[in-house]
Amino acid sequence: MIRVRRSYDDPSADDGVRVLVDRVWPRGLRKDAAAIDEWNRDVAPSTELRKWYGHAPERYAEFEARYREELNEAIAQAALNHLRALAERDNLTLLTATKDVEHSQAAVLAKLLNEA
Repeated sequence: MIRVRRSYDDPSADDGVRVLVDRVWPRGLRKDAAAIDEWNRDVAPSTELRKWYGHAPERYAEFEARYREELNEAIAQAALNHLRALAERDNLTLLTATKDVEHSQAAVLAKLLNEA
């Protein structure tokens, strides 16, 4: 099972492996106190795309299309394959700091991983 949650949320017993998929570390979250198993920056959208999107829901469809294009790059593909391998072994929780997780890169990743 692949799920999406905020990085600030308390962990749940059924989260499985918790992977942060943001390019930058969540503000105010101490690394030593974070319940994060991995930080996978290689699947995060580029800084340029992230700034263009600005978490504006009306831009989400275009963001998803552009982000999927970025995910075709070799480094991103390797990172995606790693996430697929984690999901095959255990539950996988993709973490993001954004408040609107339904319109986030983590949601796009979950959708993409569930398609495979």
